[in-house]
Amino acid sequence: MWRDHLTEIIVFSILFLLVSAMGFVAARWRAPRDMAHLDEWGLGGRSFGGWITWFLVGGDLYTAYTFVAVPALIFGAGAAGFFAVPYTIVIYPLVFLVLCRLWSVSHRHGFVTPADFVRNRFDSPILALLVAITGIVATMPYIALQLVGIEAVLKTMGVTGDSALARHLPIIIAFAILAAYTYQSGLRAPALIAFVKDSLIYIVILVAVIYLPYKLGGWGDIFDAADAKFKASPAPGDGILLNANNQLQYVTLAFGSALALFLYPHSITGVLASRNRDVIKRNMSALPAYSLLLGLIALLGYMAIAANVKPLPGAKAGSVDGNTVVPLLFDSQFPDWFAGVAYAAIGIGALVPAAIMSIAAANLFTRNIYKEYLKRDASPAQEANVSKITSLVVKVGAVACIVFLDPQFSIDLQLIGGVIILQTLPAVALGLYTRWFHRGALIAGWVAGMGLGMWMLYQVGNPTTGKKHFAGSAFPLSEFGFDTKKTIYVGIVAVLVNLAVAALLTLVLRAAKVADGVDGTIPDDYFADEGDPRVTPGPDRDAESAREPVA
Repeated sequence: MWRDHLTEIIVFSILFLLVSAMGFVAARWRAPRDMAHLDEWGLGGRSFGGWITWFLVGGDLYTAYTFVAVPALIFGAGAAGFFAVPYTIVIYPLVFLVLCRLWSVSHRHGFVTPADFVRNRFDSPILALLVAITGIVATMPYIALQLVGIEAVLKTMGVTGDSALARHLPIIIAFAILAAYTYQSGLRAPALIAFVKDSLIYIVILVAVIYLPYKLGGWGDIFDAADAKFKASPAPGDGILLNANNQLQYVTLAFGSALALFLYPHSITGVLASRNRDVIKRNMSALPAYSLLLGLIALLGYMAIAANVKPLPGAKAGSVDGNTVVPLLFDSQFPDWFAGVAYAAIGIGALVPAAIMSIAAANLFTRNIYKEYLKRDASPAQEANVSKITSLVVKVGAVACIVFLDPQFSIDLQLIGGVIILQTLPAVALGLYTRWFHRGALIAGWVAGMGLGMWMLYQVGNPTTGKKHFAGSAFPLSEFGFDTKKTIYVGIVAVLVNLAVAALLTLVLRAAKVADGVDGTIPDDYFADEGDPRVTPGPDRDAESAREPVA
């Protein structure tokens, strides 16, 4: 009953309303020149310095879903859940120089989305459209998963009802508030709120890793309890160490997730909002500090085992909601007032990334669908207005995913989302370094990688939940004819096929002398910095006109 959690509800509500007020105030933060422009509404004026970018990008990548789902995976499956820790460490050296080049060319040309860059680089509206649609489709379930994090907290506090409307009404109200201040303040809202969100998370986790082991008998007892649970399981999995069958899946999932992380539109949006290249370099050096935090968050799964936490019932009869593991751990071990603070950290941790994701998806639609195909002469004010409205539609779609779909299905969709967004790697990431790939070959590679990826995902079932298709991203190698029980991450196989098709077809098309359009960038664009003049974007400019500033 909610009355048993009154103190937690009050603390949670106060902090939630505080950050909501900050979201509305953010419209006047850092003196925007004109909010009726995507540079201001969608990218915060491209003016964020080191600290703001650090909190914004960190708050964007380490979400409420991370807070509840990583420990829940470790609670249920053991060591496999730790894949999230190495991939968030591996990624930063990989993208250190890549993102600097993306920022520079975007600064020089006024690009707002990765599809803007692809359109200009490869002179291909079709390829840009594919990149835009891929980004929107991959982002939608990610937004829905932020709702899963909030819903787990509300369920733990008893703020749910029996009917579908009563169960989801608090979520609908929370996202209505989010939609209102995002509409008004744009990217400035999550940037300002990120300070509070990340501070709360750091406080909660540092207290948890000191206080909870003390209450639970120490780390030795915690790991012993986890080991005993997995050994006693009727269907043994990894336990606290990986078994041989899952090691290939672990490595490929970690590496594939690392490659996908900064291909997501919301990750790129945070980077493009930076003031200059040095801000990005400093952040790529400092953001691994969040990975230390993630490692500590992951250990909450083992603490929940030691605390004998029993997940709340799921939506389906006989199922359990693993996402409630961390909230229940906090509820059972922390004083009520601090449990309320911890719940607020999770709830606010959902608002920041959800806002950025909806803005990123809206920018993709506005720039690469609306302006490209519906209204080529759209003014900056019209672009900003369309993006605001689209961001509202995206949020409504995310709420609909939670209301009408099984939350577990949304989680599966997020895993599928990683496979989907990886298919933009050749055009976006490699395109920043080379234009060797033919635009037609990149389109064919995308089709091949996406087609194979969807076929492989269709073959993945889960006997535990009864789902026969699209039940994860671990593909059994036995389906390829190998005599083994090992699995591999679908995304890695799909993107390798994508690259192979793109490379082979490039050779064929170049040998056949098929036209490849005009590169709208020059080498100097990839090293531009703050203060360098912008140029007129477009694939028809030449090297001489490249220095002409935008009027």
